[in-house]
Amino acid sequence: MRPTAALTPLAALLLAATALTACGGGSGSDPDTVKVSFKQSTDNSVKVMDTYLADITKQFEKAHPGKKVELVPIKAPDAEYYTKLQQMLRSPKTAPDLVYEDTFLINSDITSGYLKPLDAYLAKWPDWNRFIDTAKAAAKGEDGKTYGVPDGTDTRGLWFDKDVFAKAGLPADWQPKTWDDILTAARAVKKKVPGVIPLNVYTGKPVGEAATMQTFEMLLYGTNDGSADPLYDKSSKKWIAGGQGFEDALAFVETVYREKLGPDVSDALDPNVGTRVRGEWLPQGKLGIALDGSWLPQDWLPGSGHEWPEWSRELGLAAMPTQHGQAPGKVSMSGGWTWSIPAKAGNPDLAFEFIKTMQTKANAQKWYIANSGIAVREDVAEDPAYVDAQPGIKFFTDLVSSTHYRPAYPAYPKVSTAIQEAMESVTTGDASAEEATRAYTDALKDATGDQVAER
Repeated sequence: MRPTAALTPLAALLLAATALTACGGGSGSDPDTVKVSFKQSTDNSVKVMDTYLADITKQFEKAHPGKKVELVPIKAPDAEYYTKLQQMLRSPKTAPDLVYEDTFLINSDITSGYLKPLDAYLAKWPDWNRFIDTAKAAAKGEDGKTYGVPDGTDTRGLWFDKDVFAKAGLPADWQPKTWDDILTAARAVKKKVPGVIPLNVYTGKPVGEAATMQTFEMLLYGTNDGSADPLYDKSSKKWIAGGQGFEDALAFVETVYREKLGPDVSDALDPNVGTRVRGEWLPQGKLGIALDGSWLPQDWLPGSGHEWPEWSRELGLAAMPTQHGQAPGKVSMSGGWTWSIPAKAGNPDLAFEFIKTMQTKANAQKWYIANSGIAVREDVAEDPAYVDAQPGIKFFTDLVSSTHYRPAYPAYPKVSTAIQEAMESVTTGDASAEEATRAYTDALKDATGDQVAER
């Protein structure tokens, strides 16, 4: 639910700053206490991270007599979490000892000087050799140093309601081959199953990176054969101007909302729409197709508040196809989060000891299963207990072979915002896909200091 009176962004920032300053002392106030800051779900019934960290805290304090852990949750949607976290990282008075960093933002925080390189710690930690190279790369800065320990990755695909599909005359083993196949299925749901949202694709600035990564990039990276990054050219170190693929991706979003195949625009632009998808629309049979992530089942596990043990029988899974079915035929995006130590942390050594406790094989495996994540430790990924732990794990793990990673360079957050603005304009009907593409290219030049290339 939305609060009855929302704070303006400026007021929220000022209030956050006041509250953080008021607590005083900062991370270095007690050399025997490690302060751990993390993103807490805005859904009060989802306690996956809270439960996991409470268990790790008990283990850590037992293994380190006299040491304490203070958990510092930040309860906010993604975009607000990033803002509040950066506010905390600026001062030794408010910087925690350990923070939960989204990989898309890590290079921006590295460039800002907010994070501490971990190479000296990692060199002495044998378990680091168990992590897959792509996961390690996601936590590496442009300077070649590593600034975080990944706690898993993710992939994305299409979730669909088998009962809704049956009513719409669609197959229970649906596997679309093109974008048109997705739109055709959504149109069938709209026509034959009234009262159900045919298709949800995240869009616009209110949902932040969910719009960019879970919708737009899933489309954009499927417009070519995968041989070249459609967003960033590594050879020239320039961002790619909006071209035909970019416009086609926007046109897909435009079609969904123009034909009313998606939720009402007011719902689509609600920052908490993801909570409604997971906690209401899918479990209650109100949504036909959802373009979403591998982590959704964490909301449906016992004790989650949205228990839905039947989900694996009632929902089907399909890979997101490329635009016209061209090779490799399917596409996914991967991201993930890391645990990082702020540059201004008071107790960095203690913080890394906490990371080591979290990242034993047993604890890492427990976390991957609890939050429906994809393993980034090879020893866990090879363990049958992990593979068989939950329906869908194999499906989403197999998508890693078709996945892409965001060009998470320092300018990326601004580029992502420009993409969200373009998406929002076609969602509301304020601009056509062609107009929004031109506006994106102009915004891209501003966001990157004119480091833009045509393709």
